[in-house]
Amino acid sequence: MAVIAEAIRVEPNNSLSFGNYHVSEKIKINEFNHDGDIYDLRTHDKITRLQKNGSLLIETVPGATLHNFGMDGKLVRFEIEGRGDAQITLELEPNIEYKIFVDDMNIGSSTSKLSGKLIFSLSLNSNIQSVKIEKI
Repeated sequence: MAVIAEAIRVEPNNSLSFGNYHVSEKIKINEFNHDGDIYDLRTHDKITRLQKNGSLLIETVPGATLHNFGMDGKLVRFEIEGRGDAQITLELEPNIEYKIFVDDMNIGSSTSKLSGKLIFSLSLNSNIQSVKIEKI
């Protein structure tokens, strides 16, 4: 897989792929419609931030490319690639414990904050990592 040339796109399985960590100039996509929701994307080498209907959905610092991003009430899944250590912030349900899996390995659990933010770090390299966050 590689960066997303069009910045954000819908995949055949109805998931989203987005982000470009190779560019230093900000790429902004506003009002991307998908399944009745409005997404706003900002991406470059320093940050990738996706909002859904005006609220944060996911943010990576530094920027990254995410493939096949999908979520439902219990599960968030995506593949991610980038450079170096990245902090990932997801906005989920407040005060809920989630298990985090990277490449099918349980790396632990974490409880979202009162705001619903779940924050964790990954070491990104040229390999794509599969991430799954499961509500306990």
